[in-house]
Amino acid sequence: MTDSIGIAVIGAGMAGQAHAAAYRVAPTLYDPVLPPLRYVAVGDVNETLGAHVARRYGYQKAVGSWEAVAEDPEIDVVSVVIANRFHRRAVEGLLEAGKHVLCEKPLSDTLEDARAMAAAAEQAESVARIGFTFRRTPGIAAIRDLIQGGTLGKVLHFSGRYWTDYGFNPKAPMSWRYKGGPGSGALADVGSHLAYVAEFLCGDIASVSGGRLATTITERPLPLGAVTGHHLVEVSDVHEPVENDDYAAYSAEFASGAGSLEVSRVAAGHPNTLTFEVFCEKGAARFNQLRPAEIELFLHEGPEATNGYRTVNLGPGHPYIGGGLAMDAPGVGFGQNDAFGYQARAFLEEVAGLDESVSLPRNASFADGVHNMEILGAAVESATHHGKKVVL
Repeated sequence: MTDSIGIAVIGAGMAGQAHAAAYRVAPTLYDPVLPPLRYVAVGDVNETLGAHVARRYGYQKAVGSWEAVAEDPEIDVVSVVIANRFHRRAVEGLLEAGKHVLCEKPLSDTLEDARAMAAAAEQAESVARIGFTFRRTPGIAAIRDLIQGGTLGKVLHFSGRYWTDYGFNPKAPMSWRYKGGPGSGALADVGSHLAYVAEFLCGDIASVSGGRLATTITERPLPLGAVTGHHLVEVSDVHEPVENDDYAAYSAEFASGAGSLEVSRVAAGHPNTLTFEVFCEKGAARFNQLRPAEIELFLHEGPEATNGYRTVNLGPGHPYIGGGLAMDAPGVGFGQNDAFGYQARAFLEEVAGLDESVSLPRNASFADGVHNMEILGAAVESATHHGKKVVL
């Protein structure tokens, strides 16, 4: 095991701060088996923001570029949490410098770049992983266990949606999220999560059909200052066209069933609603990220008159909670921020050389990230060809 691990985060926005905080939490989860961690740097082109985030989360310094991180011999591990179109250059440079890289999803804004990044990861001697945080959510992991353990049985039908409303206000300023080709909007931003969850539960998607993309707010005002996350800022009277999708939907065919997936960034009243229902031979289960400390479970058992969904409160007997959370008692709760901590923990365990048998399940590979983008690409192809079936 390495003597210590130096950590940096590139990107000081909303998700970057989640990563910065997660590395702070990671060594407190489970037994203290990780080597000492050194919190070295936060990198951002907005140096004022970077300095603020470094101070807030206890990192030693702020730097203005990924190159500065790559050149720093004190840094071993880097989270890349910047605009998708910049992922490839930063990740390839960091891997070439020998850094271990945890890249935010989606892997890039183009499939070509994603495949090049996966090839670079294959050749690198360091660890390269992609962050799909919802696999760390106890409720989702518990439903997966119920499926794979035979309690629910074979999957017949998956229905999922990820609705957000960060773009429903026409005054929300233009940012990188509204730039890029078809499928790089809501489909890539939150649809990447939903597609991953669907396969995490149901197995590989074999084909996509019925694709639909829609841009419902066609232009956005230019901001008068820096835009961080989804925050509103003062805007000018000058507008630019929105280049990608506010809404997307498609049908999926799994080896053992069918599914429907729908995403939006203009679903007013739904700030962060990831919800799904999975129907199986022996019953069904459903989950809502707004109520992450519970799942609903239906099993075909008992008298028909009293048969139906029941609420299962998550606790130490479910994935990630027992021995992990400081208060690992039933009903304490679990949120999306917690999932980032478990993701960071899994990444650091792998970097430290802990055996898989005594570690959390590994994070997804860059090859998994490419596959995820192939699903999204198939949805775009289906949408641009009037809903045709696209085989993966």
